[in-house]
Amino acid sequence: MREPQPALPVWLRPGFLVLFVLVLTGIRLLVAANAGLAEDEAYYRLWGLSPAFGYYDHPPMIGWWIAAGQALFGDTAFAIRVVCVLSAAIGSLFLWRTADILFGRKAAGWSVLFFNATILIGVGSVIATPDAPSVFFWGLSLWALAELVRSENANWWLAIGFFAGFGLVAKYSVLFLGAGIVLWLLLMPQARRWLKSWQLWAGGILALAVFVPVIVWNAGHEWASFHKQFGRAVPEGWTLKYLGELAGALVGLLNPLIAVLAAAGAGRVISRTWAGDQKAGLVLLTTLPFLAYLVFHAFHARVQGNWPAPIFPAFVMMAALVAADPPCADAGFWRRWTATAVPLGLVVSLLVLVHAVHPLTAAFGRKDPTQQTRGWDAVANQLSEIAEREGAGWIATDRYYLNAELAFSLRGGLPVVQVNDRIRYVMQVPQPVSLVTSPALFVAPAKRDPGLERLLRRFARAEQVATVPRRVKGVTLENIVVYRVESPDKDPRDPVYPLPL
Repeated sequence: MREPQPALPVWLRPGFLVLFVLVLTGIRLLVAANAGLAEDEAYYRLWGLSPAFGYYDHPPMIGWWIAAGQALFGDTAFAIRVVCVLSAAIGSLFLWRTADILFGRKAAGWSVLFFNATILIGVGSVIATPDAPSVFFWGLSLWALAELVRSENANWWLAIGFFAGFGLVAKYSVLFLGAGIVLWLLLMPQARRWLKSWQLWAGGILALAVFVPVIVWNAGHEWASFHKQFGRAVPEGWTLKYLGELAGALVGLLNPLIAVLAAAGAGRVISRTWAGDQKAGLVLLTTLPFLAYLVFHAFHARVQGNWPAPIFPAFVMMAALVAADPPCADAGFWRRWTATAVPLGLVVSLLVLVHAVHPLTAAFGRKDPTQQTRGWDAVANQLSEIAEREGAGWIATDRYYLNAELAFSLRGGLPVVQVNDRIRYVMQVPQPVSLVTSPALFVAPAKRDPGLERLLRRFARAEQVATVPRRVKGVTLENIVVYRVESPDKDPRDPVYPLPL
């Protein structure tokens, strides 16, 4: 029988936590509706408009989530982001249940507070990227594993397989969760008995069955997505310069104060795992393979700051262990540290979200990640005027981000076609050949301007007609060079069209 829980402070009680998450979700939804689209979000929007079982860059879950939002709310920024925002809220509730089972109700409350006070989740949950469904389904898999430990009901393996399979449909990095589960089964004496359970193997088959359509899509497209993602794991040289960057990103995006608590909590989790505690081992061993890979990757290439997102729930549970039971040696210090961590994360996240909607400064230019979301409507308006003046019926690009941002800003107007990297757009119905062989505006960022000489190798006629600045608060973020082109030497929709130039 479970021991009675001590009285909880109000901020750790379920009612307060639900209200806390609801308020944050409301703020995030407001930002989701009013902030411009980041470059990748605008690109994934195209996936939502043409749902498929696979895409060049990632498996398809984010495209499906965006499609669901678009079906309900139209082709808007809010629609693109709404499911991702809601997933962070729902995921918080499952995180609470997971931590409650593994470490008790006090740690569960702190886990929810810390999760929403991390910078990556506080800001990133508003951005529609594959990380959102990856974190969500990784978290659901952990929850199902915790329920398995609590109930000792082998049928939970079916749920684990189901969630892990959908995690793979979100992002291939969920493979490391599978490796972690195998470690847990092999290294934890209490868990080894599940190896004789048919439900464990059925769960694995279920995970594979959920993932099969992605495999089939890749098989039909020259394994494009697998080549792109798994090719990153192959070292082409070794360096130490990215290790510090990885550590800094982890600390900064986790929230520096939470990172210190998580480091202290990791020591406890390691100690308990060594002593045979399968609950602590579950958190540690499902985290280690992916963390080890990220460190390995950092020895030869940059680890993007968002990549560790799926293991953030494990990190915040480690931090919550210390918050719930501070070290006796200096309990007062740890309580003050803990009390500061959540407000710090919330304030920083809210400032970034406000800045995303109403820029507080433009001084950082392109170095400010939010600046990639700004100025596109004005650029689109100018391009529409130039196209009308020049008799152009469509816009050609050779950069996926430029294609995506212009396609969103010009939706319902001029068609936008990226004339290279056509594998990115195999899910779309191609534009009519009569359109793409008619006069067009070829646009490119000035720093990647192909120039007339190269354009004339692909088009019978080309001339520069304008330079359009993308600005915010009077600061020019980039200049976009505009050419009028016509009579391409081959169909611009050709998968091997030889641009960028």
